[in-house]
Amino acid sequence: MVEQLETIPINSLIGEGSEFKGEFKIKDLLRIDGYFKGTIQTEGKVLIGKTGKVESDLQVGILVVGGEVKGNIIAKKRVVLLSTSKVKGDIISPSLIIEEGCYFEGRCTINKELIRSD
Repeated sequence: MVEQLETIPINSLIGEGSEFKGEFKIKDLLRIDGYFKGTIQTEGKVLIGKTGKVESDLQVGILVVGGEVKGNIIAKKRVVLLSTSKVKGDIISPSLIIEEGCYFEGRCTINKELIRSD
């Protein structure tokens, strides 16, 4: 169901116990296990681990959330909310997968027009 992360190079990592504030623009994969506040833009993937906390508007290709997100999400391919996730914000994506047990407060718009035919 969810693509294997092992095949995608991790460009950036915000480790558990670390904090980062600012603007992230990356190519492939960003993994967040610490705290991030700012904006994130990528055509690739963002993975927020169980210990990750994000206060950000996200524009991504794919987002997988296991921790907390406070902010709006625009994904061009897919959003996956794992059972441990807590999300407060609106989601726009062509595909949304929600595992039982996650917390989601916001609006969701499924928009197939976001998919690009590259």
